[in-house]
Amino acid sequence: MLATTMHDTDRLAALLRPSLAELSPYVPAHVPEGVAHLDANESPWSLSDDARRSLADAIARVEMNRYPDVRATALREIVAAENGVHPDRVVPGCGSDEVIAMLMTALANPPAGRSEASVLFPAPTFVMYRQSARSLGLRARSVPLDDAFDLDADALVAAVRDERPNVVFLASPNNPTGTLFARDRIAAVIEAARDSLVVLDEAYAAFAGVTYRAERDANPHVAQLQTISKIGLAALRVGWAILPVGVARAVDTVRLPYNLSATSQAAAVHCLTTLRPELDAAVRRIVAERDRVAPLLAALEDVRVWPSAANFWWIRVPRDAAAVHAGMLRRGVAVRSFHTHGGALARQLRITVGTPEENDRMLAALRGALADEP
Repeated sequence: MLATTMHDTDRLAALLRPSLAELSPYVPAHVPEGVAHLDANESPWSLSDDARRSLADAIARVEMNRYPDVRATALREIVAAENGVHPDRVVPGCGSDEVIAMLMTALANPPAGRSEASVLFPAPTFVMYRQSARSLGLRARSVPLDDAFDLDADALVAAVRDERPNVVFLASPNNPTGTLFARDRIAAVIEAARDSLVVLDEAYAAFAGVTYRAERDANPHVAQLQTISKIGLAALRVGWAILPVGVARAVDTVRLPYNLSATSQAAAVHCLTTLRPELDAAVRRIVAERDRVAPLLAALEDVRVWPSAANFWWIRVPRDAAAVHAGMLRRGVAVRSFHTHGGALARQLRITVGTPEENDRMLAALRGALADEP
């Protein structure tokens, strides 16, 4: 066997997409055993024993020797019925991440007079909009949120006119800020972006009690992005987009065959039907804990808490978030720090809502970390 030389490696490197050089693989931070996981926006509650047995029975009926339903027909029909659309408008994927990448793959033709396609979104927001855009060689343009972490509608509208983006992503409630964008500001962006696909990401909508169905129905260039990851089913990796018919057909064309396993399809269908009451109850418990703990966080000295419409809190601490994050981890609680982004985010933490016990433990850890010597 011939040894690989540096020259060989360099020759292969020349074939890589240049935009990959500015990216890193998505690798969540390792959380040691025994530490409370309040860093990934997961539901703190697993399914009940009865629900797990029921789900296991549903999965056991899957014929493992057969390929999955390539269209995920049952899942599409359930989602379509819930959202008042034809099933052909629903395109499923392996979580929202894959759906985002499929949208960009299909909608990658540069507009007239431009040499490259682009994607527009506010900042900070869900990291995969930028990650997927640059991975696929599309231009990624972000517009800072305002001081209240709401949309800067004027700046976004100006960016739409300047950039002429192929896709605009608006996540409301937004991650990592937890803010629910003002509907009139969303409407202004939708109106300005008539030549773009505007994707309203509803990953956290269950915790806000909102839907953007009205905006989708009133505007043929508006889509919804949904997932079951945040409501207690992160392990299944199931999400979908509700798209204009022509776009849905194109995205279905680039969707890999059998992108959703038969077990994920069966589990998702069972959870969205038979187990839906339990999932809805878990969402209500998370919202109750979110609202119970928010004033306790706000009562801490020099800590600012933004109103959250999601399953996490977005807080500003009085000193470098990295030190506070480390102090909390030493006390057995993992949260998400945004200090590496610098600027206005250098003192920001995102803390996922946990069980009541975990949340009390988090408050104690945060108090301790804030009292540490700088």
